[in-house]
Amino acid sequence: MSESESKPEPMEQDSRKPICLIILGMAGAGKTSFTRRLSSKVVEGSRPYLINLDPACREVPYPANIDIRDTVNYKEVMKQYGLGPNGGIVTALNLFSTKFGQVVDLIEKAGKKHKYCIIDTPGQIEVFTWSASGTIVTEALASTCPTVVVYVMDTVRSVSPVTFMSNMLYACSILYKTRLPFIVVMNKTDVVDNAYAVEWMRDFEAFQEALDAEGEGETEGGNTYIGNLTRSMALALDTFYTDLRCCGVSAHTGEGLDEFFKLVDDAAEEYEKEYKADWLKMRAEKLEEEKRKAEELKNKVPDDTVIDKKKLIEEVSRGREISDMYLKHPANESSSDEEGTENQPEEDDKPVDVAMFQDFIRKHAKPNNSGNNT
Repeated sequence: MSESESKPEPMEQDSRKPICLIILGMAGAGKTSFTRRLSSKVVEGSRPYLINLDPACREVPYPANIDIRDTVNYKEVMKQYGLGPNGGIVTALNLFSTKFGQVVDLIEKAGKKHKYCIIDTPGQIEVFTWSASGTIVTEALASTCPTVVVYVMDTVRSVSPVTFMSNMLYACSILYKTRLPFIVVMNKTDVVDNAYAVEWMRDFEAFQEALDAEGEGETEGGNTYIGNLTRSMALALDTFYTDLRCCGVSAHTGEGLDEFFKLVDDAAEEYEKEYKADWLKMRAEKLEEEKRKAEELKNKVPDDTVIDKKKLIEEVSRGREISDMYLKHPANESSSDEEGTENQPEEDDKPVDVAMFQDFIRKHAKPNNSGNNT
């Protein structure tokens, strides 16, 4: 009885998955410094599992378990494709995302020892947030592990109401795009206290007074448009502020980390209760749609052809999935333009239509009369 009672515990540990934290923020907000501070935090006997997705950084101030620089050579990518700094980062992320399934497997295995998995993203926030590779990475993590988006905001640079509102709008756009539990981390509280930002979020009149005070020194009419726009945005984001998780931290001193991890645990529970159910529903709808398309394709195959229709349909569907996930580099398009084939895709890149499919069957089907045919 004692052996049977002790067996379920390791099974629960094996099935546990780490909470993935995707660290985002504007350049200079302190994402890497914040990640370094998180790396020293011991939770349940172990430190977080660390992943670096910035291929352009020279040094990483924390012991990364997975580093994109070990897989993709950023400078070589720039040289080979003739790209600038931002284009090199995007291409490096695209190449790395094609093998991100292996990274997800390592993260799941790390859940046996680590409660948290920290993903440090490139300094250029738009490179990750609005790129195809960023979407692939985010969805791959969210489909397997509890995932939370952490938006790091610089309290020193956000003392201006207009700058503060631009940060909030960007945070709102990321929340709308990812549809994941969200936490705003107001960094550098050792320099400027974040109390002003919390007051502006909770009290619209206080924000309006600060906005009016900032415009007193402007020329007449010079601040009218920006001021009215900022007020309108503040009113529109009132509902966004209501359920927004936020906390003030200092990556330099480590102040506020305990409150931050409490918010992370709360966000992970929200993922399990709300986001996971919605994602499973969307996945079921997508599988049902693929099944319906496969049935339509099966019905369009002529019955007099001697061919394994089920196997052929599976191969066509598999090829379509691969083509959808393939990340084509702009250099391929430029090389085709030089040869005079502008806007003419390769034959393999064309979508599979009914006419091409039927022509394929006619060419490969065995004829009924096997007398004179070779």
